[in-house]
Amino acid sequence: MSDRPLSPSKRPVLELDRVSVDFGRVRVLDGVSLTVRPGDVVGVVGESGSGKTTLARTVLRAVAPVEGHVHVAGRDVTRLRGGALRSWRRSGAAQYVFQDPLRSLDPAVSVADSIVEGLRIARVPTADAARRRAASLEAVGLDEELIARLPAGLSGGQRQRAAIARALVVEPRLLVLDEPVSALDAASRDRVVRALVALRDARGSDLAMLVISHDIGSLAAMSDRLVVLNRGRIVEDGPTRRVVAQPEHPYTRRLIESVPLIHTPSANRP
Repeated sequence: MSDRPLSPSKRPVLELDRVSVDFGRVRVLDGVSLTVRPGDVVGVVGESGSGKTTLARTVLRAVAPVEGHVHVAGRDVTRLRGGALRSWRRSGAAQYVFQDPLRSLDPAVSVADSIVEGLRIARVPTADAARRRAASLEAVGLDEELIARLPAGLSGGQRQRAAIARALVVEPRLLVLDEPVSALDAASRDRVVRALVALRDARGSDLAMLVISHDIGSLAAMSDRLVVLNRGRIVEDGPTRRVVAQPEHPYTRRLIESVPLIHTPSANRP
């Protein structure tokens, strides 16, 4: 698990201030406050129905809170609508990586074209787009020779790393990953975890990550900080090593006892 210290005091990349979300008469998030600073990798863990995916969608403004505010890179995105919301999304300040990479990668388009699609829309020059694509592929450890294929020609782990590269290529300030390894077999899961650890180490304060998962083991291998969500509320929040070794809340202890932890060499550096 990570020994990397949390980022020093800097202007947050993400701030949630007492955010609540209702679906009909059901409160799915209840007064959630969370801060993510440049360089931080924050894992959000909880069982199915805890509100994790709703939290991710709220950060990206796919869901509008009924109370509270969400700031991304200093901008209050809570009440954005219409053209203002579309403009903010095109800015690429925050990018989302789905659990199923085929939701990010068009099955009828080569992986290479999918990765640079956002750059084409933004009219980035071809040479610059190629440079940024190569840098993104290197960041996730994916061979460039693979990207001439359609997504179906890649393994599940390779597709997920390609989806992460697609998100990185627009140079976001915040990367939100929703269950990035849950649909993968053990070997592919380990490779994606290692790629995210390497990305964390390489990008430093240039990028913050919010990783949503029910798998506390994978989060322990890649995150600096763990936030435990239960029934829409944060019940524990602290440095990963402390939360895993000395959980304070009974719900956290139950999660840790139920899932074997993943250890990777790069995550256990001295």
